[in-house]
Order: sequence, then structure tokens, then C-alpha cells
Amino acid sequence: MARALKSRLPDAVYPVPEPDLTPEEMIARARAFRSRLRAEQDEAEDRGGYSEGMHREFLKAGIYRILQPRMFGGYEFDITTFYRTMLEISIGHPGAGWCATLCASHPWVVGSHWKEEGQRALFGPDGNFSAPHRAPPTGTATPVEGGYRIAGQWDYCSGIPHATHFLGVARDGASDDKNATLTFAIPKSQVTVLDDWGGDKTLGMRASGSNSVKIENAVIPRSYTTYGYGLWRAEATTAMGTPGTRLHRNPMYLGRTSGPYHMSLVTPILGAARASIEEFETIIARRETRHQPGLLRFKHADFQRTWGTARALADAAEGILLAAGDKYMWQCRRWAETGQAISLEDDLRLWGMVQHAGRLAGEAVETVFANASSAATKKGEKIERYYRDVAMYKSHISSQYLNFAAPIARAHFGLPVGMFGM
Repeated sequence: MARALKSRLPDAVYPVPEPDLTPEEMIARARAFRSRLRAEQDEAEDRGGYSEGMHREFLKAGIYRILQPRMFGGYEFDITTFYRTMLEISIGHPGAGWCATLCASHPWVVGSHWKEEGQRALFGPDGNFSAPHRAPPTGTATPVEGGYRIAGQWDYCSGIPHATHFLGVARDGASDDKNATLTFAIPKSQVTVLDDWGGDKTLGMRASGSNSVKIENAVIPRSYTTYGYGLWRAEATTAMGTPGTRLHRNPMYLGRTSGPYHMSLVTPILGAARASIEEFETIIARRETRHQPGLLRFKHADFQRTWGTARALADAAEGILLAAGDKYMWQCRRWAETGQAISLEDDLRLWGMVQHAGRLAGEAVETVFANASSAATKKGEKIERYYRDVAMYKSHISSQYLNFAAPIARAHFGLPVGMFGM
């Protein structure tokens, strides 16, 4: 049965800054930041994230509002527009792109899974909201009158330097099930951001703002919480939809996070691939071959082969990434029109699809790195930086496509998936 969504748009609580802004204009704004992001790469790596000045430019451009509901001052553009925009930022600096993407993607999660009371509070008082999200339940949520007392520490909170809030998962002390969890939102003013990112603290993604956060007995209202691992599980999208589909009347807010979550990780890697190819082109246009003095490298078949291979890999990765965004939007529309839910298998297959976009983009960077000469391996060289950023992505648990292949099959055959309690 189709889940008809009311055609009347909900009343706006906070005005949209530029109500007539188009997706194309948003993408063009992000593209315009490219040269500045590249000029500030060294400083951003040392700092651990992009500058406060860059953050203010992102705020002015509306970068953090792309997926936010219009009801609460956002543009409510689709998933594909969001990742096309983040790709332009990531081409300027993959680490900064990781920071911005993981900070700006979660208004969509709140807009999907929090009830109206919580959304009104979190997006208030002016519609300015951004937050990283950490799924491991490395904290506790103890019931108190009207809410919860949160305590714990969460690592890899990418985007926290410029966030307004933090989204985390904690053990739910209100449940008799020791494995029960809840997802919570908390203002950044109630957390401590630890100085454990930037500089030489990590191999790559040094500008991703992936600091740890610590919370010590902070009290939040119950409206700031929602279900725990349900963000990942099939039960999160019931036959009746989510709080977001009912409130915003937009099927995008089914909020199935698996595929779009991994798109957030792969987009900066595709940015690294695109940026590496541009840097490689600059190198081969200026330098001569060693064995044929006087012949610029771009005229030699060996370097043509490298450029063409990397270009094809990056193009394939981009095609998969954008097709995944379109596929998610189609699945949401299908639910609205026919009532067919996005199944667990659908969710995992989209995730797996995006993993292979990341694999291809990483191969593009590695191809360029191996053929850019040893000069490109020096500290501070852009290709060296992009290579390190790819290495960080490849170590991420979510990028392990071989480990995720069997769960996709288990979902298809109706067996326990064995991931995130599924």
C-alpha cells in the first residue's frame, strides 16, 4: 500500500536564508572554495581541521544546511546534490572535505529520526545545526527526571571543531536489556573536545577534525534522544515511515543511513583522486622524461597510460557514487508511492556499492602516486598528502568490502546478518 505524503508543506519555524537557491548554485559555491582550500592545506593539517575563516564562509554559503529540512531553515536538497557539493570541497582538500561532510550530513539524520519536539529544540533558535555522529556505544545514559545523564568518551568525531552539537550512542540505563542503546544529541557546549588530532598524530586525514569528545555527567532532555542502533537496522524504517517523513512529508527522511553514511567517507577519497590527477597533470606538463631529454612527460606513452588509467578509475568511482545517491532517492520515492520499504538487503547492497567506489578512487590515487616520481613523496607535497588520506580511509572498518560481502549474502538468504545487532 502506498504511503501517501500530504502535499502541503509544513509551516516554517525558521526562515530559509535564500529560499530560491538552486542545487547548481550551491555546487558552484563549493567549487569556488577550491583554490583557498588548497592554499590552506598545510595549515589545516597542522591545526587538525579547516580554519575558522573557512568555517564562516561555509556558513555564509549554506553548506551545513543542504540536507536540513526547510521547516527548520534548511534547503532540503537531495542526497545526490549534497555529495556533489561535498565533492567540490574535497577536490580542494580531501581532509577538509571529510571534516565538512561528516559535520554537514547529520541534519538529515536528525530530520529523519527525532520527533518534532526534539527537532524544534535541536535546530533552534535559528536553524544553525551541524554535528558529527559516533555509533559505538562508549558511554552511558542514566535516566533522570525528564531526561538522561550522559557520560563517556567517543573517538573519531569527525567535524567536531566546527559543530554545534554532537550525536552519540550510549548504553540505555532505562532498559533492563544490558545491550540496549539510545542515540542522543547534545550541544557542543556540554562536551569537552580533546586535543588528539592534527599534526603528526595520525598518518592521514589530518585536517578532518576527528577529535575525541568527552562528556562528564551532562544532563539532556528526553526529546534529545531517539532509538539506538535503530538508525542502522531495518526496524528504523517501519511501514509507517519515520518521524521525519510524517513531519516533513519528504520520503528522503526515511533516513536509511548505511549507503549515505559510506558516501560521506568515499566522497573525500574521490576528491583525493580528482585532485591527484590534476596535480599529476601539472607535473607531466612541466617535467621532461629522464631517458629522452627534451620530451615532456605528457607526450610519453608511459605517463599518458598513467593519467588515462587514473582518470578512468576516478570516473568510474564518481559514476558509482552519484548513482548510489540517485538510487537512495529512488528507493525513498518507491516507498512513498508503493509502500515497499527499503529492506535490510537494499541497505547493505547500497553500502557495498559505495565501498567499491571508494576502492576505485583509492586505486586512482595509488596509480598516480606510483608514477609521479619520488619528488612527490616529500612531506608537504599534495600527492603525498592525498596518498596518506587514502591510506586512512582504507583502514576504516566501513571500507572493508571483503568483510561486508558475506553480510550482504546473509541478508539475501534471510540469515542473521551479524552486524550492529542485525
